[in-house]
Amino acid sequence: MRLAAVSIVVLSLVACGQEATAPPETDVSFQDQLQAQLLDAQPGDVITIPAGTYALDRGLSLAQDGVTIRGAGMDETVLSFKGQLAGAEGLLVTGDDFVIEDLALEDAKGDALKVTEADGVTIRRVRVEWTGGPKTENGAYGFYPVQTTNVLIEDTVAIGASDAGIYVGQSKNVIVRNNLAEENVAGIEIENTQDADVYGNTARGNTGGILVFNMPNLSQEGGRVRVYQNVVTGNNLGNFGHPGTPVASIPAGSGVVINSHDDVEVFENQISDNRTANVIISSVYSSNYAEDSWSESFDPYPERIYVHSNTLSGGGNRPDGMELKAAKLVLFGPNGRFPHVLWDGFAPEDRDPKICISDEGAEVLNADVPGGSKNARVENEPFDCSLPRLQPVRLARAG
Repeated sequence: MRLAAVSIVVLSLVACGQEATAPPETDVSFQDQLQAQLLDAQPGDVITIPAGTYALDRGLSLAQDGVTIRGAGMDETVLSFKGQLAGAEGLLVTGDDFVIEDLALEDAKGDALKVTEADGVTIRRVRVEWTGGPKTENGAYGFYPVQTTNVLIEDTVAIGASDAGIYVGQSKNVIVRNNLAEENVAGIEIENTQDADVYGNTARGNTGGILVFNMPNLSQEGGRVRVYQNVVTGNNLGNFGHPGTPVASIPAGSGVVINSHDDVEVFENQISDNRTANVIISSVYSSNYAEDSWSESFDPYPERIYVHSNTLSGGGNRPDGMELKAAKLVLFGPNGRFPHVLWDGFAPEDRDPKICISDEGAEVLNADVPGGSKNARVENEPFDCSLPRLQPVRLARAG
């Protein structure tokens, strides 16, 4: 519960001025004071960090409800974890009604910002980055709210994550808007989440632009995700995810990817120049997830997918992976290209999956993965349908 009075805590330490290729010397006094403020914080406190670059060698944590962490700007206040020796994250938060804004988290050993089991999360004008460029050794997630409710992520920047730059998992009531994600394996990923709106974002230069995934054996199944008014372009970066993880199966050149998720609406986006396909719809059977670990209730098939009113251009000219390259050569010749929409061909035997594609000029390639791609073909008639529009997400607490 928030208190009426708001306490302002200002960290007035001098920033360390080293920029170096080696880890900068830890600013011990700053680090100790900041962690003490996080441990002692009371509901309503605002912890203000002045402009500067501060080197830390261990992760930070916050458990209190109703706390705001505020810097002087995402390029002005920088917490550098380049020399991190302890902690699985840069910052771990478990408190409700949490706000973080106007600062940067760089080079975390693991995830940059993890928020778990919190109700009311606002991440605004924050940059997370691994400054050495895309590497498998980078932390998995930039922004990582998991098992949270009422989440707002807006006006942020995420660069260099070895899994997802912006990830929301096993959560409810989520808005991800007006962010930039580049040079991650997945730019933005919504996984096993119910009621999410992803709009106004730019995903460029990642392996995959925007992913909507439903994975087995998690605390809930996802449903009702809207992806709209985003720019998803040139996501052709080679996949540098950890081998064996589901995201490591994403082909370079994937624009919007829907995997095993139900009730997804993709509309009014600009999706272009993603070299495998601008839109990919697939089952978990096409990922690296071992089937023997699935729960009996898990449904692996994407259903009720509605793709419409998008502007699609370019892409499909240089698919990633030997099987896809061979399929393109056989079906479309050396100078041809895949259609804008690629479907892996996995479908339930007892029902219509209701995958509806109504974008102008958006043909669908059935890759026939279940049949070893022997009968890969372009087919449009099965996808000539429409679905009821999904409702907008309303947040109850974040803001």
